[in-house]
Amino acid sequence: MPVGLCSPMKKLIPIFAILLGWAAAAWAAPPGTLTTLRAISSLSKVEASKGLPVTFEGTVTYYRGYEHQLFVQDGDLAVFVLATVDTKLVPGDRVLVKGTTRESFHAIAVSQDVTVLHHGALPSPIPANFGDLILGQHDCVLVKMRGVIRAADLVWSSQAPVRSATLQVLTDGGYIEAVLDSDNQKALNNLLDDEVEIIGAAGGEFDDKMQQTGIVLHVSTWANIKILKRANKNLWDLPVTPMHRIMGGYRVQDFTSRIRVQGVITYYQPGSAVVLQDGGRSLWIRTNADIPLRIGDLADATGFPEVLVTDLARSANDGFFTLTHSEIKDSGVQAPIAPLHVTWQQLAVSGDLGVGHHFDLVSIDAEVAVQERGGAQDEYTLVADGHTFSAIYRHPSGSLTEMKQFPLGSRVRVTGICTVHNSNPFGGPVPFDILLRSFDDIEVIKGPSLLNIRNLVLLVCLLLAIVAVVGGWGWKLENKVRRQTVALAALERRRSRILVDINGSRPLAEILEKIVGMVSSMLDGAPCWCELANGTTVGNCAREPHSLEIVRAKIDARSGPALGALLAAFRPEYRPVARRTEALADGVRLATLAIETRRLYSDLRHRSEFDLLTEMPNRFAMDKRLDLLLEEARQNSGIFGLIYIDLDEFKQVNDRYGHRIGDLYLQEVAVRMTRQLRGGDMLARLGGDEFAALVSVVHSRSDVEEAAHRLQRCFDAPFAVEDCSLHGAASIGIALYPEDGHTKDSLLSVADAAMYAVKNSKR
Repeated sequence: MPVGLCSPMKKLIPIFAILLGWAAAAWAAPPGTLTTLRAISSLSKVEASKGLPVTFEGTVTYYRGYEHQLFVQDGDLAVFVLATVDTKLVPGDRVLVKGTTRESFHAIAVSQDVTVLHHGALPSPIPANFGDLILGQHDCVLVKMRGVIRAADLVWSSQAPVRSATLQVLTDGGYIEAVLDSDNQKALNNLLDDEVEIIGAAGGEFDDKMQQTGIVLHVSTWANIKILKRANKNLWDLPVTPMHRIMGGYRVQDFTSRIRVQGVITYYQPGSAVVLQDGGRSLWIRTNADIPLRIGDLADATGFPEVLVTDLARSANDGFFTLTHSEIKDSGVQAPIAPLHVTWQQLAVSGDLGVGHHFDLVSIDAEVAVQERGGAQDEYTLVADGHTFSAIYRHPSGSLTEMKQFPLGSRVRVTGICTVHNSNPFGGPVPFDILLRSFDDIEVIKGPSLLNIRNLVLLVCLLLAIVAVVGGWGWKLENKVRRQTVALAALERRRSRILVDINGSRPLAEILEKIVGMVSSMLDGAPCWCELANGTTVGNCAREPHSLEIVRAKIDARSGPALGALLAAFRPEYRPVARRTEALADGVRLATLAIETRRLYSDLRHRSEFDLLTEMPNRFAMDKRLDLLLEEARQNSGIFGLIYIDLDEFKQVNDRYGHRIGDLYLQEVAVRMTRQLRGGDMLARLGGDEFAALVSVVHSRSDVEEAAHRLQRCFDAPFAVEDCSLHGAASIGIALYPEDGHTKDSLLSVADAAMYAVKNSKR
């Protein structure tokens, strides 16, 4: 009789095997290697920054390969992994991750190898609320939340040519953002104002000090979005609200709690703002207080927390902590804070290690390049480490103090509050300004070059023999340095204005004129022009190209054929090759951005006004044209006709021959009907098998009936669509302004009713 194991022992074998596997993995790891998520999660930021080795198991809850985002969870603990290796992963995969630790909001792992062990079930999502997530209590963990979809849009990824969905979700505590890996626009439109339950890996938006300013849920599939309650009505069935009455729909229910903070006053602008600093943390406080406050005093502030969004912020989460509706209480106790001495790189490049300095009291050494007097503020343009920034003094309300002047080229030490234009820590260098408390915050530490006019005059008195040579050389050198510094600042402003025009509504030709003008100024006035792929030429072409050296820089597109070329003409004696290469490259980058931005705008506008299948005007374009005709007819006592066309039995074409034949049939119908209308008339596809025609110049109803008859005759001959011969027909109804109605809706209703009467008579 064979010897066997009892049933309880059989159940224990898999458990022993798992324990042995874990033990083997731990023994195989080098000494000091972290092997559990709990060990990684318990690291401080200082410990994580040492790059400790890790080897741990976990379950994938979210993965986006082209952005190197990997969320791994084991039990109730999770960690973010910067996936530097390209591995095919899906949620539910059990993986073994090897790599090192890195400092971030919490300790994260940078993978060197990710191995799929097997596929299993996802961890059960943890119910979470806004208050827990905004404090990072469930960072990277799979959670579920309830809310109402306020916005749903498709956005392009910066790392790959794909689109994903971004949802703005209103929860009980505030707005969160959900990122969904899908490009289904129709499904997104159906979500608006729905109450949903969303399951995703919890993440956040951060400022440059790695302080969490927003909540992001990373959602893998549509299955993780459960609709709890549909919206009460179709959004596009809402009545049109006049623009001057839109505030009638504004409602706010704010449960934000008042809080109190304490710090040292480092900046005060009466009636506007106060900055408090406590160690390495600073806070911008909005207040209407116009009371005496002393810089350096310990003070309390009470108000309501909010995220301050700048003009350059990518989203509402790319902002800074602030207090609004605040009151300030000055203790009168001096506790001054010494400014932190920094470099340009430390202020502009913060990375993702939480070392930003926005709203901190800092000092920086720089050279004076430009001084500009303004009505509301005075601005110094300074140069540090080859980069420009501004030091700004805002005039107190009701007063205008005299601007403190410094010799250009002076080395100064500037002390004040650092204000950056965008807090996103992952976007690279960002512009910044220094807010001055008074003109005493600028201190000259070194005067301009000794080779100046005053010293040259003294030199004339001492060395008459060499005054002409030394004096002339010194004057020329000083002015050259000054011109170069001023030109650098002017070039930066010129480039900034071009970028503003690209993002605005300026015509493309005007923007390209500014670009070639900028390149020409960088090349000492050399003729520059732009030749576009469509044959258009913009700029100042060389008048005698045969006697000049023509340098051509191709304007490459991000995808597809080249967009054109940027050209410059030089005389044979022009030598600075490096400068012309740099200038043309700068111009090409701006031209590429301008052309592709305008192409995208034109494409979006075309899609909004034309039907993509037939390339005819769509309902939106027809509504605009109908509004214009109504306005003209009312002013001129004119008349016009509206024809409503519905194809008969079009559904049978799709059912019998398929949607491809149906689409081709619609295109042929559109071509035939268009040929029957005059140049000033308009034919639009309203959707599906419905069309409408606007007959703009008529004398009586018979003119409209004659146009309708021509359209009806389009269907006499069969339609040859590929190998099929289709016999089509249409039901047509007409309406005449003002006989059948004085408004757009009344005319459409009359024409639609007439069309349906014809269709019912056929049945």
